[in-house]
Amino acid sequence: MASSSLRLENIEKNFGSGHTEIHALKKLNFTVNPGEFVAIIGPSGSGKSTFLTIAGLLQTPTAGKVFLGDQDLTGLAENKRAKARLHDIGFILQSNNLVPFLKVKEQFRFLDHVLKRPFQETVYQELLTSLDIADLSDKMPRELSGGEKQRVTLAKALYNDPQIILADEPTAALDTQHATDVVKLLAKEAHTKGKACIMVTHDIRMVTFCDVVYQLEDGRLSREN
Repeated sequence: MASSSLRLENIEKNFGSGHTEIHALKKLNFTVNPGEFVAIIGPSGSGKSTFLTIAGLLQTPTAGKVFLGDQDLTGLAENKRAKARLHDIGFILQSNNLVPFLKVKEQFRFLDHVLKRPFQETVYQELLTSLDIADLSDKMPRELSGGEKQRVTLAKALYNDPQIILADEPTAALDTQHATDVVKLLAKEAHTKGKACIMVTHDIRMVTFCDVVYQLEDGRLSREN
């Protein structure tokens, strides 16, 4: 699959109304191209998670548009947005998206069932090995540590070969070595497979692996390098 750029144009996001209205994002413009690994940094409450959920079609902006390549995704019906999320976007969220009653391997088999295709055994094994979790296949989510859950979530996000990878604090629950391994894997996905990758992070050490760094503060985005 040929990858596409992800583009946000004049994005605004407001919550509440009247004197309690909060302007979370303000006239935000952003592009990430295929093969590019971008970091978004900024203080808590600056709008980073809001930015990521709008980029990933999990919520709609108050104003502005989201494009994947030349396609405007902003006004799509929810079923088409869900299809785009399933096929084109890989999410790594702070709260893991593991199904609590499925073993690790069954999580991936379920994705293949939804996509009506055979189990991708080779891809599965390569991903788990690269993340040092190959021995977790028969574990339930409740049996995993926070760091192990995060790495399984990352493997799920990459499993479907998405065009866009969106990572919200992907190293938050990891020790330094595993955090470095995860960020290197994201960089590899971008650089060798031509994916557009965005990582929101508080861990300044990890931005050395990124091509571009942006600061998001008070709902406004500025390029750092």
